[in-house]
Amino acid sequence: MKLRDRRSFDKPEVMIIPMIDIMFFLLVFFMISTLSMVDLKTIDVNMPKAQHVQTNLAVTYLVTVRKDGSLWLEDKPISEDDLIERAQAENKRTERFAVAVRADEDVDYGKLMELLDRFKGAGISRFALAAEGK
Repeated sequence: MKLRDRRSFDKPEVMIIPMIDIMFFLLVFFMISTLSMVDLKTIDVNMPKAQHVQTNLAVTYLVTVRKDGSLWLEDKPISEDDLIERAQAENKRTERFAVAVRADEDVDYGKLMELLDRFKGAGISRFALAAEGK
């Protein structure tokens, strides 16, 4: 039986292209899974639609005003006085404190302005009004 010479065997090679494919697959997988982990603690409201909407997830307080006029801080109901007190205390602690208000499109405009006026009276000057993109 004749065996091949040791020098005739190919040297082992590392296949780079499949490794790059796997790395890109893992990158995409982790990007998508990270996006699904973002947990916005909010409740459902029928927000008004706007064409030029910007997304900003770096808001300190997310306040929701439902159609019945109830106020929610993230996903918990709260009274207006407690909301203003907490926001005022947080505003003193945090330099770039901001409040985003998500309001149902059927909420009375006057009630929304009263809430914003109370925030302004508490010394909070950074507001955002949330809307859904078209």
